[in-house]
Amino acid sequence: MSKIFTCLISLFLMSGVLSADVVGFWKTVDEETGKAESIVAIYEYKGKYYGRIIITFDNDGKIQDSIEAPKKRAQGVIGNPFYAGLDILWDLKPQGTKYVNGEILDPQRGRVYDAKIWNDNGKLIVRGELLIFGRNQTWPPAEESDFPPGFKKPVLAELVPAIPKVSEPDID
Repeated sequence: MSKIFTCLISLFLMSGVLSADVVGFWKTVDEETGKAESIVAIYEYKGKYYGRIIITFDNDGKIQDSIEAPKKRAQGVIGNPFYAGLDILWDLKPQGTKYVNGEILDPQRGRVYDAKIWNDNGKLIVRGELLIFGRNQTWPPAEESDFPPGFKKPVLAELVPAIPKVSEPDID
């Protein structure tokens, strides 16, 4: 009986360590320019993992908008919600060292792709897939200096998912 209890405690602790690997604030980076595009908060809710844009940057690296003062809207999403505050990753489930079977939104085009994420030496690897095709993005952790002075970061444990609605793709 004590062996079973020990195994259960170990599994519980390992799942906590695993979630600590992805939960936090991460920068999305333009692959061509290497400049930060946004900061995404990865959070856990009822055993699944989600990602919400909390800050966006302009081409000069200045803060364009944030959840405190949203300005720009996601034209590709039904209702044109603000980018800042938009969930772009959802329903990721832990499996080994990865989080799988989720979805990721391209908010400019309003397209949703299959998604998986994992931590690779302190950087978040985000993979979007369509059928057998896919690509990875590397998101470094957001540093304290990436946030504007006085910005109040959201408490990750208090976030509740708000999955955006997108149009069904046209089938030719």
